[in-house]
Amino acid sequence: MAKVRLILKTRDQHPMNCKTSRLLIFLILFAGSTLPSFAQKTLSSLNQTLRYSRYSRLSLKIIPIKESETSFKLQFQVEKIEENPDFNSFSFTYSILDSYDEEILSDNTSILTSDDLKHDTDRHWVFEKTIDISTSTKTSVALFTALDTRQGDEYHYSTDIKSSFVFDQSNFGAYYANNVGFDQNYLNVGESLLFKSNGGPNLHGFYYPISLEVPYPPMETKPAQVPRELQVIDQGDFLSNIPKAFDQIGYYFIQSDTAAKAGFVLKTTHEAFPKVKDWDEMVDMVTYISTRKEHEDLMAAEDKKKALDAYWIGLTRNPDTAKELIREYFRQVEFANILFTDFKEGWKTDKGMVYIVMGPPEEVNFYLDREVWSYGGTNESSRIRFTFARVKNILSPHYYTLNRSRAYQPVWFKNISIWRSGKMAF
Repeated sequence: MAKVRLILKTRDQHPMNCKTSRLLIFLILFAGSTLPSFAQKTLSSLNQTLRYSRYSRLSLKIIPIKESETSFKLQFQVEKIEENPDFNSFSFTYSILDSYDEEILSDNTSILTSDDLKHDTDRHWVFEKTIDISTSTKTSVALFTALDTRQGDEYHYSTDIKSSFVFDQSNFGAYYANNVGFDQNYLNVGESLLFKSNGGPNLHGFYYPISLEVPYPPMETKPAQVPRELQVIDQGDFLSNIPKAFDQIGYYFIQSDTAAKAGFVLKTTHEAFPKVKDWDEMVDMVTYISTRKEHEDLMAAEDKKKALDAYWIGLTRNPDTAKELIREYFRQVEFANILFTDFKEGWKTDKGMVYIVMGPPEEVNFYLDREVWSYGGTNESSRIRFTFARVKNILSPHYYTLNRSRAYQPVWFKNISIWRSGKMAF
């Protein structure tokens, strides 16, 4: 995978050996200083808005791999968004919780130091820890936190190891060419991944050559369209520990046991993704801020570029404003693709739709059965909240659908009007 070139460093090359100072930071946090702390916090009370911010310095991920019925390897991955970040500028911790409402304390939280690093590459810091969970445990949630000690920002990422929304964890993982765990939500077509399995030497692949529809707006309460038939192509077995190329656009579902309810879903995309590929795709994507007539005319136009230019200038009445609006709108699309792609392109998901039109949420809270985004308002009663219900799904333990309501109509149309006036809606 030439596109993703990661350079490993040896432990001797690593310049960061500040375990003592980092431990002091950790102790200060739990001592109740004025810095942000975990005291009196639960997972559901944490504001995880930095997870979706356009200005985040880091992106966190937890990748769980089942090693036995009671043992799970957790890969704690930090993607370096900030250019040349200093490891010592951050304090990393992880917690294993029995519920989203369990208080986060020093007793259930562990600090991660440079000594715990598995990989330090151009793009990632990677920690690995193995945890044991009793077979009688119903819910176990891993929380990964990075504190930016320069300004006190806290980054969080959580995932269920066991819960009522998880069928089971896979006993294999996907990796880049340098053995760093694959942490993207998509793979550009033609690229390869390496799979490592704790089971047998073979894995099994299914391919779904499907393009899914754009979601209905938040105030549309009728049921979403469901394909009458879902084509699936059984691609048979392939060997683990050998790079596997994915050369078709759609999505793949990989399993080590086709009779089990655990697997790995991989969305494959065109080469330009998460950016826009061509004029036809741009026409598709403006549906969120267009009238039905405008969108139908754009779809029918023979010269899509000319039609789009006329569309944007018609909205703004100013070519320079139109250029800025196009740049910002499709930047939102790109972020939605990076953040929310699952077996659908991110911009086509419910979260992606809300993100594009409303902008990044000002507050994000996770609960076992839902995720809640909050926007604006001077007090609790005036805030707008979008609730995404969690749906148990064999393809993904993080599949959510928006709870639609006609009450969203005023704020939705207001934001669309702002976009159409040539301004960002946030």
